[in-house]
Amino acid sequence: MVSSFNRKDRRAAERNKRAGRALAAVVFLGAAGTSPLWTPVAYAQSYAFSTVRVEGNQRVDASTVLSFAGIAKGQQVSAGGLNDAYQRINGSGLFETVEVIPQGSTLVIKVKEYPFINIINFEGNKRLKDEDLVKLIKSQSSRVFSPSMAEADAAAIAEMYRVRGRIAATVEPRVIRRADNRVDLVFEVTEGKVVEIERLSFVGNRDFSDRRLRQVLETKQAGFLRQLIQRDTLVTERLELDKQVLTEFYRSRGYIDFQVLDVSAEVSRERDASFVTFTIREGQQYDIGTISTVSEVQGIDAAEFAAVQKIKTGQTWNPALIDNNIARMENLALKKGLNFIRVEPRITRDDRNQRVNIQFAVVRGEKIFVERIDIEGNATTLDQVVRRQFRTVEGDPFNPREIRQSAERIRALGFFSDARVNAEPGSSPDQVVVNVDVDEKPTGSLGFGLSYSADGGAGITVNFSEANFLGRGQSIGFNVATTEDNQNSSFTFTERGFLGRDLSLSFGIFYRTSDYDNALYNTRNGGLSLSLGFPLGEQSRLSLRYNYSRNSLFDLQDDVAADPTATPPVAEDIRSPIIRREANQGSLASSSIGYSYEYDSRITGLDPTRGMLLRFGQDIGGLGGDTKFLTTSLFAMGERRVWSEEVTLRVIAEAGHIHDLGDTGTRVTDRFFLRGKMRGFEPNGIGPRDGTGLEDALGGNAFAVVRFESEFPLGLPEEYGIMGGAFLDIGSVWSLSDRAGLAGEIDDGLKPRVAVGLSVLWDTPIGPLRFNFAKALKKEDYDRTQSFDLTVSTKF
Repeated sequence: MVSSFNRKDRRAAERNKRAGRALAAVVFLGAAGTSPLWTPVAYAQSYAFSTVRVEGNQRVDASTVLSFAGIAKGQQVSAGGLNDAYQRINGSGLFETVEVIPQGSTLVIKVKEYPFINIINFEGNKRLKDEDLVKLIKSQSSRVFSPSMAEADAAAIAEMYRVRGRIAATVEPRVIRRADNRVDLVFEVTEGKVVEIERLSFVGNRDFSDRRLRQVLETKQAGFLRQLIQRDTLVTERLELDKQVLTEFYRSRGYIDFQVLDVSAEVSRERDASFVTFTIREGQQYDIGTISTVSEVQGIDAAEFAAVQKIKTGQTWNPALIDNNIARMENLALKKGLNFIRVEPRITRDDRNQRVNIQFAVVRGEKIFVERIDIEGNATTLDQVVRRQFRTVEGDPFNPREIRQSAERIRALGFFSDARVNAEPGSSPDQVVVNVDVDEKPTGSLGFGLSYSADGGAGITVNFSEANFLGRGQSIGFNVATTEDNQNSSFTFTERGFLGRDLSLSFGIFYRTSDYDNALYNTRNGGLSLSLGFPLGEQSRLSLRYNYSRNSLFDLQDDVAADPTATPPVAEDIRSPIIRREANQGSLASSSIGYSYEYDSRITGLDPTRGMLLRFGQDIGGLGGDTKFLTTSLFAMGERRVWSEEVTLRVIAEAGHIHDLGDTGTRVTDRFFLRGKMRGFEPNGIGPRDGTGLEDALGGNAFAVVRFESEFPLGLPEEYGIMGGAFLDIGSVWSLSDRAGLAGEIDDGLKPRVAVGLSVLWDTPIGPLRFNFAKALKKEDYDRTQSFDLTVSTKF
C-alpha cells in the first residue's frame, strides 16, 4: 500500500485529531465522574487509579509509556493532569495516535505506534546522487517514522535544488506499508530545469555601466558555456551579499549617499529563466576637504597624532581611508602607553563643493577591560590559531576598533566560511567578554590540471595542498608539473605564526629538469630553501632566506657538420665552446643567503582604482658551495582603471643582475633569460648566442624588460568573459663573463628589442585563456621570433 501526504492537510488533520482526542478525554472524564450532569465544576475533580493499563504497544515497553504519562497507582490526578499526561505521551514522537481513557478505578492508555522505517529510497533524482541526499535528511532506516520529519527532509532536499538553481523542483515523501508495522520511505523528486539568470540589469546607474557593476557582483548572468557556470542561477541569499558588495564598491569610490533601493527577481512564466534588476541611487562623488586634528585630553599634543596621518586633501572619499588613519593614531597612543585613548572622526559635508571635511578628535574613552576571549565552533582549528589574530589579550584595555580588525584578520585566514566577533558585558560594568564564533570549512585540496602554451607545449599538473595542517594554521603543499620541455616538483611547508608572533617560517625542497627544443643541452637543478618573513608596516614586508642548490648541464649533444672547403671534407664540431666549458665543470653546489623587500598598496585597498607592487631582493653566494656571486632582482608593477573603470592600464618593469665573485664564472643555469617575460620572441630567443648557426642561447648576466599593457572590453556581452588587450614590450638580455665563442666574439651588448601586439583574454569556466598576436619591431639577426602565443590552464 502506497500513501502520500500533503503538509497543509497533514497539519490540519493533526490539529483536528488532537482536538477530538482532547474532547474525548473530557467526555470520558465526565462519564467517570459522580455527577450525572456535565458542568465546569468537573474540572476540579480528582481521580485515583488502582490500575493503569497500556494497550496497543508492540515495540515500546509499557513502562516507557507510563514514564511519559507520569501517573502512579493511587496518585491523585486532576482532569488537567490527565491532559498533561496525554500531551507528554503524544509529544514523545513514538505514537501515531494516543488516547487516555479513565474507566472507574482503571486508567487505560491506548496507543498506536508509528511504524519503523525499513529502507529509504530516492526516485527521479539525476543531478544529485543518493549519497548526497542522504546527508541532507534526518530520517534513518531502523528508526521510528515521523511524518513531520519526512516533510522537513523533503523541504531540505528541495532547498538544495533551489540553491542549485532548480527552483521548480518538487519533492514528495511517500510511504509504502510493509508487514510488522514497517514502511519504506520514498522521496519522489521532480528536478525541473535550471533557472538561470537571463538578464542582470541595473536602474539608476550613471557613472558606471552595467558591465562594470556586473563584474562586482557574486551573482553572474548566464552566457556562453552556461552549463559550466556555477553562479548564474537565482539564489536569494547571494543577492543579499550582492547588495553589500555593491554598496562597498560605491562607498569606496566616494559615493557616500549610495543606496540599493530595491532588488527584484522575476521568474518567467515557463519558469525556465529569471530576470534580476538592482534599483540604485548613486548620489554624488565626494572628495576629502580640510583635515584637522584636535586633542581633548590634557597633556596630549594633537600635532604628534597629525604627523602619523596619511591622508590628503583632494583624495577620493573612502571609509577605509578614514579607518586606516584612525588605527594609525590609536596605535601611536598604545606605543606611548596611553590607554583608553580613542580617535573620533567628526565629519562635516560641503555639498556645494562636494567635499567632506574631517576633524580627528583625540578623546578619552571609557575604562573598559577585556575579561576574556571565548572561541567557539572551531572543531579542528586550535584556539591559539584564532587567538593570535588578536593584538589584545585578557586584561588589556578594550578597543572596539582593534576587535573589528581582529575579526578581519580571522576571516582573512581562509579557514572559516564565516567568523563572527562581538563583545558582550562581562562580570562587572568595566569588563567585556569577546565572543568569537567561527564556521570551519575545508582547507585542503587535491588538484589535477592540464595546460598548454606555445612556449612550453602541453603539460600535466598534480598538486596537493592543506592550508590548515592539523588545525595549527600551518600550510603544506606538494606539486608536480610536467611539460614537453620542463619537469618540476616541489614540496613546501609554512608556519604562519612562528614563535607565536607575526612571523612566517617557510621550508621548501625542489627538483627541476629542462629539455629545450631550441638548445642542444639539458639542465638539472635541485635544492632546498628556508625563509623567515615579517611585516615592516601595513603594506610592506621583509623576508630573509637561505638557499642551497646543485645544478648541472647534461645530455650535451655532439652535433657536427662537414667543412665543404676542406679536401677531403673534415667533420667540424658546431657545439658551443662556452657551453662545453661550463658542462665540463660538472655539478656545482650553490649556497647563498638573501633578503626580499615587498611593498603592496593593494593590501589595504585604500584606492580601489589603482595599485602598486614593488619587490627588491639580493642574494649573495659563497657560504660554502662551489660558486660565489651577488644577484640583485627588481620587480615593479603599477596599474590603474580609467574611463569609468572599463579599461585597465598596467606597467610592469623587471630587471636583474648577477655578478661573479669567484673563479668559476656564471653558467647558463645561473644566468637570466626572458622566458615568459617578453612577447614576440621564443623563450630562449633573445640575447647572446653561440655556435655555428648560433644554435645555443647563452643567457646573460643582466636583463631588463618593461611591459606596457591595456585591457578593454570588446563590446561582447560581459558574461562571455572575453576582453581585448594591447601591449608594447621593450627588453634585452646582455653581458657575459666568457665571450670566447666558436664563431669569434660573442655579441653580448645591451641592444633593446621591441615588440607590439594584441591580445584576446577569455575567462572561461574551465580556465583562463590568453591569445597573444605579436610583431617584433626591433630585433637582431640571430634572435628567434614568435608571432603567436596561446596559454590555457584548467584544474579539476
